[in-house]
Amino acid sequence: MRGPHNILRLIRTGATLERTGAMGVVLDAFDAPKPLRLAARLLGWPFKWLGYYGDPNMPPAPRALTALGPAYIKFGQVLSTRPDVVGDEMATQLRVLQDKLPPFSVSEAKRMVESELGIAVDSLFAEFSEPVAAASIAQVHKAKLAQGGEIVAVKVLRPNVERDFRKDIDAFYLAASMIELLSPSSRRLRPMDVITHFEGVVMGELDLRLESAAASEFAANTSNDPGFQLPDVKWELSGRRVMTLGWAEGVPLGDNDALDAAGHDRVALSERVLQLFLQHALRDGFFHADMHQGNLKVAPNGDIIALDFGIMGHIDEYTRRVYAEILYGFIRRDYKRVAEVHFEAGYVPNNRDVDEFARALRAVGEPIFGMDATRISMGRLLSYLFEVTERFGMETRTELILLQRTMVVVEGVARSLDPKMNIWNVAKPIVEDYIKKSIGPLAFGKDLGKTALVLARFGPRLPGLMEQLLVAQAQGTPEPRSNTLKIAVVWATLGAVAGGGIVAAIEAFL
Repeated sequence: MRGPHNILRLIRTGATLERTGAMGVVLDAFDAPKPLRLAARLLGWPFKWLGYYGDPNMPPAPRALTALGPAYIKFGQVLSTRPDVVGDEMATQLRVLQDKLPPFSVSEAKRMVESELGIAVDSLFAEFSEPVAAASIAQVHKAKLAQGGEIVAVKVLRPNVERDFRKDIDAFYLAASMIELLSPSSRRLRPMDVITHFEGVVMGELDLRLESAAASEFAANTSNDPGFQLPDVKWELSGRRVMTLGWAEGVPLGDNDALDAAGHDRVALSERVLQLFLQHALRDGFFHADMHQGNLKVAPNGDIIALDFGIMGHIDEYTRRVYAEILYGFIRRDYKRVAEVHFEAGYVPNNRDVDEFARALRAVGEPIFGMDATRISMGRLLSYLFEVTERFGMETRTELILLQRTMVVVEGVARSLDPKMNIWNVAKPIVEDYIKKSIGPLAFGKDLGKTALVLARFGPRLPGLMEQLLVAQAQGTPEPRSNTLKIAVVWATLGAVAGGGIVAAIEAFL
């Protein structure tokens, strides 16, 4: 329950922030006004002795969140995807949060597997190891199937993790409401919306069926991508609290010495990891949003293997086209077109001057193009771009923030493999290919064809609508406002039918 009893949890939180030295850092990151700073200090400083000490080798904010436990660790990870809320420096600090916690016992894990799947573990698995990885929400065991002997990875939620997270989320809501009450100016950061976003992410990760579904969809989308593979989901051995995947054998992508010893081409790997991310984001609109080295391996045959599908990003088709045109415009240094795309998409209010916006974009792009190739960063470009668009009245778009954050992570992974890589040269063919397929006459025809298919589903209702219109006109009945929409539907249908003919003609010509 979101009630006053959560104040005790907030006091412990404030005390830990004070004791670890994180309080000032966090308040500065949020640019907190004086009333909020005073309230936070009063909530934490007198009770400093109650706070957790944490690991002094960590930066203050990650140190405090790690000491406070799983929900706070996960909250920090989610905030690391929101530099628009906490700033770039804090987001960078939070990305180093280690999601490693003491594991729970193997006997407890077996009990949870049996409870979830309804079958004794010994009947399912010939072998079931001690935990090989322990995180804030779940831990992973290596197991061998009793039938067939296949090696698999079994992910099991922590005992009572749903209850524990719910308690802390309730405290987060109380904190957000207090922040909005004490600091009206903070409402621009939408604290309650941030907590709601966090709750949605966590609740999704607490149901492993959803992660299994994400892994399955991701595998279907990428099945024909050369040099990329995903472990298979074992649906019959998965449920709400248990997820079983094929075991992924390979070298961690972050271990350059091991990659070199295995004979892998790190330059090729660096290019592939960046291009795969762009393909998934642009082509599919469904991408892995946590592509750090810990979630990537290299198979013996050189394929990149992705793991952990708890955080996935989704971008609708229209936004993908806008994003691709923006990137392509910057690659060509066509700042006027980039500006026009923002106005066409409605990202920037139409009462702003497009030429002035284009000049502001030039101020973003030209310094980056003047850099040495090894310093050019698409993630930095997007970060600067968001700063400019915010000044011109563009509202925060969460899906693009997540995309930008993931782009930064993927760039870091790629450069760790090849510090000399040219991001633009690697990205250009992927963006150009998407532009050719998604923007132009063929794409226009296909859009009309899709519109025709949607309207065709309402075909049985169209004769009735037309009859109502004709009867109303014959009787001289004043035309209801809704009839205008009906006329629009009829004309749209006729246009869509014509569009279907255009599609057929274009495809025949090609």
